[in-house]
Amino acid sequence: MSLTELSGTPTPEPATTAEKPAPPARRTSPFGALLLRLHFYVGILVAPFLVVAALTGLAYTTTPQLDSILYGDQLTVAQAGDRQLPLAEQIGAARNAHPDGSITTVQPGDGDRSTTVVFSLPELGENQHTVYINPYTGESQGQLTTWFGSTPATTWLDDLHRHLHLGTVGEHYSELAASWLWVMALGGVILWWRRRSAARAAARHLFVPDLSTGKGVRRTRGWHATTGIWLTVGLLFLSVTGLTWSRYAGANFAAGLDALNARTPEISTSLTAGPPAPAETGGGHEHGAAGAGGVVESAAFDRVLAVARGAGLSGPVEITPAPEPGSAWTVTQVDNTWPVRKDRIAVDPASDTVTARSDFADWPLLAKMSGLGIQAHMGILFGLVNQILLAALALGLLCVIFWGYRMWWQRRPTRADRRAIAGTPPARGGVRGLPLWALLIGVPVTVAIGWALPLFGLTVIAFLVIDVVVGAVSRRRRPAAAPTSPAPAGS
Repeated sequence: MSLTELSGTPTPEPATTAEKPAPPARRTSPFGALLLRLHFYVGILVAPFLVVAALTGLAYTTTPQLDSILYGDQLTVAQAGDRQLPLAEQIGAARNAHPDGSITTVQPGDGDRSTTVVFSLPELGENQHTVYINPYTGESQGQLTTWFGSTPATTWLDDLHRHLHLGTVGEHYSELAASWLWVMALGGVILWWRRRSAARAAARHLFVPDLSTGKGVRRTRGWHATTGIWLTVGLLFLSVTGLTWSRYAGANFAAGLDALNARTPEISTSLTAGPPAPAETGGGHEHGAAGAGGVVESAAFDRVLAVARGAGLSGPVEITPAPEPGSAWTVTQVDNTWPVRKDRIAVDPASDTVTARSDFADWPLLAKMSGLGIQAHMGILFGLVNQILLAALALGLLCVIFWGYRMWWQRRPTRADRRAIAGTPPARGGVRGLPLWALLIGVPVTVAIGWALPLFGLTVIAFLVIDVVVGAVSRRRRPAAAPTSPAPAGS
């Protein structure tokens, strides 16, 4: 017990009533400042393109169900029978329903699926007329104008997603979105990790929003960042697969596959023994089918199909007549759901022999990955699960973009003399603060990526020009600091 306590004199409170000074703010590294400013500009300027891509992609995920609703009477049969009619009879029924044009492909029906007979006409361009035949009764179930097998509704939504029905000009929007999506996703992950003060907190809040910071911009940032973490792998996948068939980056990707000899193998349709002998007729073989090389006998489809089944091509297949006289027909497995069946053979219809074969198992690894990635991007590879995952990615991306814009609005100045409708961008100067080694590595890497992804490279240059111009204008408008007079003596 102290003397003051013994005397009864109250002990004066220590000088701790004032709040402790806040710890100094962690200084942002030049790399962090540059990444933050880049992420900000991408979020503001590229996000509208991503919104359009997400909305149109979300609509495209519904195409299987939409096709079933709109074209169920053509695509499927009301009741599957016990025995299918020969393809010759089915093709004859299709020819009666569609007298003009040449037959390009035939897909035999299976189960409740109709047999599809595809006709090409010069006036249709890339489109075709597809006639749907009931394989059990031989009745025509209607005709649709298709694009590589896609129904009108699927084709319309596909064009909307790829180029907004604007042709070549519209393709730039989707390529721009895909070119920057991976940058935005990876940049967000790095920024969120750097923001965490401790490794344990970082790991915990990578997958659970940090809602302990109250309301306002910090709570919004928690939802924005954590949702982005959950979506990262899917967004990277969409970016890469979307770029593979884009206009400019896709061309570079194709050139890379050629250089690595990793393209999907071609199958030879050459018949070195000369043109096939005339096919026999009779017994229901009277229907002719005009193919690319002239009139072909419908009965040849049955023989070629039998050869393909004997060669192990099970499931749905597509039969393509010889492109010209003296060449082989091709039969291709067209099952794009996992596990995929994509084997192909070339058949000489005169001798009923397999002249060439290309199995999916023998494709180069990059060709396999590219093919599977495209099917997954389209929502086909894993069926309904694939559709649900794509829809979740699209909705999640829309939420992340919404929260990003909301943070921009929440950070706006609200003082009467500084009121604004949105927040200010992060501070400039990140590039100037980078060490020399970072510039020596970063500049060539950025140039290489810009070469591989041309729209990315062009927009990087545009961002730099805009940033320099904005900085110059800001410095010009900034008032010069008034000189301070020396304090009076004795003050």
